[in-house]
Amino acid sequence: MLSGTGGSLPVPSFPSPPDWSSLTVPAPAIPALAGQEPATKAPFPSVTRFDRYLLAQLLVIFGVASVVLVGLYWINQAVRLFDWLIGSGQNATVFLEFTALSLPNIIRLVLPVSAFAAAVYVTNRMASESELVVVQATGFGPFRLARPVLLFGLFVGLFVSVLVHFVVPASLTRLADREFEVNQNVTSQFLTAGQFIHPTEGVTFYIRDINADRELLDIFLRDAREGTREVIYTASRAKLVRSDDGPRLVMFDGMAQGYGRDSQSLSVTRFVDLTFDISSVLESMADPAEEKRDHRELWTADLLAPTEAVRATTRASLGKMVIEGHRRFTQGLMAVVAPLIGFATLLLGGFSRFGVWNQIFIAIGLIVVLQTLDNAAADAATSDLSIWPIVYAPAAFGFILATSILWLAAHPALLRRRERSSA
Repeated sequence: MLSGTGGSLPVPSFPSPPDWSSLTVPAPAIPALAGQEPATKAPFPSVTRFDRYLLAQLLVIFGVASVVLVGLYWINQAVRLFDWLIGSGQNATVFLEFTALSLPNIIRLVLPVSAFAAAVYVTNRMASESELVVVQATGFGPFRLARPVLLFGLFVGLFVSVLVHFVVPASLTRLADREFEVNQNVTSQFLTAGQFIHPTEGVTFYIRDINADRELLDIFLRDAREGTREVIYTASRAKLVRSDDGPRLVMFDGMAQGYGRDSQSLSVTRFVDLTFDISSVLESMADPAEEKRDHRELWTADLLAPTEAVRATTRASLGKMVIEGHRRFTQGLMAVVAPLIGFATLLLGGFSRFGVWNQIFIAIGLIVVLQTLDNAAADAATSDLSIWPIVYAPAAFGFILATSILWLAAHPALLRRRERSSA
């Protein structure tokens, strides 16, 4: 009670304040759409979901980039292949067969580049759309973010390893055999109507038509293999016959025009029949017994430990064969390193709506340096086989480099401190 001159007033009593520390606020209920369960989980709530999401993004871009790059490589090689096959009188089926046999080697070259491009593209997109910021806010560090990229790199590396150890040697062996068959197939080279063909350097052959009796009608044959003399044969008809000494072309009712370059003289000889030695045209083609295999056609075990018989069948030196065997392993490792370096380098850029173009160019430069080191190490080991372990040094350096960049991304304070000190 309050006392005073005017009397006494009652003193009101207040209840004690509530204990706010014990207060719990229920999570807001998110209404569910029709046919869906209520959304009660945050984005990327589980490890596997984020891994699947990033892997799916990487694989899609990887597939698109691989198709585009393989198409570009294939067009570059198909033009030369098409000219050679058409000049040999082959049809479209043979062209498609040769194209299919050359694809594994092209794919082997393209896959590491496609993996790097996929990692850079997906990381840049996720950074520009704030997805990386959201995921990092949930507690994902750089090493944890890199786990699906590592899985993606292992998948690409396994794919490349299967190609270089098994598919590419088999396809190159079959391609070499088919090339030899085409070169030795006289009929396919000469019995092609309506086309100018060039079976070997300095020789041009043309047939207007082939009748039902397999006679060649209205032929043109130019032989300029001798540097000082050129002869052009024309005949109304001809036949291709075989003899003990090889194939012969028998021409009827024609003319031979000889031109001497040194003497500047022209001679014309008309004939009723004339036999031309076709086997002489094919002298530049190798004999099967003397044909040397490309060392890239050999299996990896034969390259790492070549026997004398294997070495006798190839054109390569011992060092080149052994190092080629080791490089097949390093190609798979480099396919793992490439996407890791691309991903790790872009993490250093932080969040920016304008992208991380500086980091993209740095990543490309690092890949170029690694490839240069890989080629230099292979050349050095080929010259001195005793230092063959150096072939694996660029791949090991790439793993160390990617790990170091991820560590720097996990400690951004060090980068900011260095930037302030430099400023």
